[in-house]
Amino acid sequence: MELNKQELPNATLILILGILSILGCCCYGVVGVIFGIITLVLAKKAMEIYNANPEMYLGYQNVKIGRILAIIGLVLSALFLLACIAMLIFFGGMEGLEEFQREMIEKQGM
Repeated sequence: MELNKQELPNATLILILGILSILGCCCYGVVGVIFGIITLVLAKKAMEIYNANPEMYLGYQNVKIGRILAIIGLVLSALFLLACIAMLIFFGGMEGLEEFQREMIEKQGM
């Protein structure tokens, strides 16, 4: 009966975007948030399609894993984005951050 099954739409794309959402957290969190949101929207649609007729489709495992990775990537990206915003507020922009780095280097040299 496996011959009649077709691949779930966007199953592989969801998995790839889930991985990219985790990797995107290193880009100040913005890229990871974007990929994470897109992945969750696509995964929701794919899960609805699968749940309507599960015996017709393959690739549901990719959708589940991609969705989990997107959630992890979204959380990591949001935390990283918040940390970047806090650093900008705390250190007063790049000038303040550079001053902080100089102070730390001076303290290590003593």
